[in-house]
Amino acid sequence: MESTKTGISLYIDAAPKTGSVLEDVLHGLSASPKSLPPRLFYDQEGSRLFDAICELEEYYPTRTEIGIMQARIEEIAEELGPQVLLVEYGSGSSLKTEILLQRLPAMAGYVPIDISRKHLLSSARRIARRHPDLAIFPVTADYTQRIPGLPDLLARHRPVVYFPGSTIGNFQPPRAEAFLRRAAELVGPGGGMLIGVDLRKDRARLEAAYDDASGVTAAFNLNMLRHVNREVGPVFDLEAFRHRAVWNAEASRIEMHLVSVRDQVIDLEGQEFRLAEGEAIVTEHSYKYTLDGFEEMAARAGFETRHTWTDPDSLFSVHYLVADQ
Repeated sequence: MESTKTGISLYIDAAPKTGSVLEDVLHGLSASPKSLPPRLFYDQEGSRLFDAICELEEYYPTRTEIGIMQARIEEIAEELGPQVLLVEYGSGSSLKTEILLQRLPAMAGYVPIDISRKHLLSSARRIARRHPDLAIFPVTADYTQRIPGLPDLLARHRPVVYFPGSTIGNFQPPRAEAFLRRAAELVGPGGGMLIGVDLRKDRARLEAAYDDASGVTAAFNLNMLRHVNREVGPVFDLEAFRHRAVWNAEASRIEMHLVSVRDQVIDLEGQEFRLAEGEAIVTEHSYKYTLDGFEEMAARAGFETRHTWTDPDSLFSVHYLVADQ
């Protein structure tokens, strides 16, 4: 497993077992308020729907982040430097990554990590065709958990974690800080992290981004229930829920919910979970940051901010962080 190998050089399958989905659902439905974890969005259909969301007019984060990357790619490539092992958390279709792969000099390799095995391997094969001289190490896993074999691979190179899309906003701030701390420990002193972070802005723009007129985000949200039904059995009636997205200014976050349209009982593993009409299951919190607020959190987690790039309207930001020496 040397960096001179090209194509798909190694595949690590550390996908969560089906039982963990059941545990997530039982735990979430027992909580108050009821919730389901965002990782359940991303089966193959969920990954496809999210790619469709990224193309929507209302969904500014993707095109704005891509605009920043394209405009600042020379500066970004200079910061990352040569012989970097690029590790992408939640790689999906790896569309933004192509901007980096085309410009980074003499890479040691690319490690895409995604929870959807089919989506991951399809993207890895496409990248292998486009970049035949690049060593690719795809990993099916939940990147929020420890991944067997990954530290050994990273120890042989200078790693930079790539975490685009402001997915850091899906974590509550204390968990976001802990997540950054684990990333700093994973890459080690001098290792880096290139991360996209969505910024605070007006309510109307935010709510439209998470509740588009064509209903793609609603389908994405409801597909979580379809994913659960496939993994653990016919638990949810999709016709009994509707999508809702609201901006919580006090908490600085968008909240995505699946709202029960009637009184109902969810029967799972011999347990009954009652939902009243209008009661919501929380499926995602997407926190929005100020530049100073994010950089202060990164510093507490063990990262120094080397560079920050934003778009002209300050809708979005890209940060290059380096783990403390």
